[in-house]
Amino acid sequence: MTKQITSTQNTYIKQLAQLKDKSRERKKTGTFLIEGEREISLALKGNYDLETVLFYPDLFTKEQLNSLTTNVRLSAVGAQPNCIEISKEIYQKLAYRDTTEGVLAVAKSKNHTLTELEFKTKNPLILVAEAPEKPGNIGAILRTADAANADAVIIANPKTDLYNPNIIRSSVGCVFTNQIATGNTSEIIDFLKAKNINIYCAALQASVNYHTQNFSKPTAIVVGTEATGLSDEWLKNSTQNIIIPMQGEIDSMNVSVAAGILIFEAKRQREFK
Repeated sequence: MTKQITSTQNTYIKQLAQLKDKSRERKKTGTFLIEGEREISLALKGNYDLETVLFYPDLFTKEQLNSLTTNVRLSAVGAQPNCIEISKEIYQKLAYRDTTEGVLAVAKSKNHTLTELEFKTKNPLILVAEAPEKPGNIGAILRTADAANADAVIIANPKTDLYNPNIIRSSVGCVFTNQIATGNTSEIIDFLKAKNINIYCAALQASVNYHTQNFSKPTAIVVGTEATGLSDEWLKNSTQNIIIPMQGEIDSMNVSVAAGILIFEAKRQREFK
């Protein structure tokens, strides 16, 4: 039976608003909000458990709701979620995007430790980003990794939690389709070396043109922020520092663009090896 909530002053709705706005609340409860049918469907494909689905019936019909919750059953990720019909005012309070789809879900967070990573092949291709600050850049990196079918994305020294609604939005749900781990720089370097994965750091210092390197073996491509680049620890432990030749007036480009160029060169080499 579908429950109804119409008041924005409802205690549960106030809790969900906190979940949307505060990283601390997401970490404390181990849950987060997902907005949009596509994003919820991708979360189900990524084996995320849904606790609750909330829908505004003028935008998201009960037929659509039934189809979505059928996917929950088929995905076998857990028990059926609670379904709650909400008012327009509640939806506007909880929705993050300007575009309206009329459906949200409360999902359980996953662990993103290095020990959770399981590579699909013996020749993994990994994208590492050190201390990315802007959720939009993180989302774009995750989209790039998904497009390249990278084995994993590792975030070193993260500045924001992965379930920030802006990361979910800017990644168009690819936060759910990638294998993602987080850790500090030292832990990640130790992890990569223990698995005999070559480390290629995008940097200006002691670098060679990226296309001169062989990325067909187990490879981690490491990118830093535009403002500060990579920390010395990465540069000291890299197999080789690499650079994208710049022909204009500036010496850097957006981190997600650089990541895309480098990882697709690795893909090209692997396909035509």
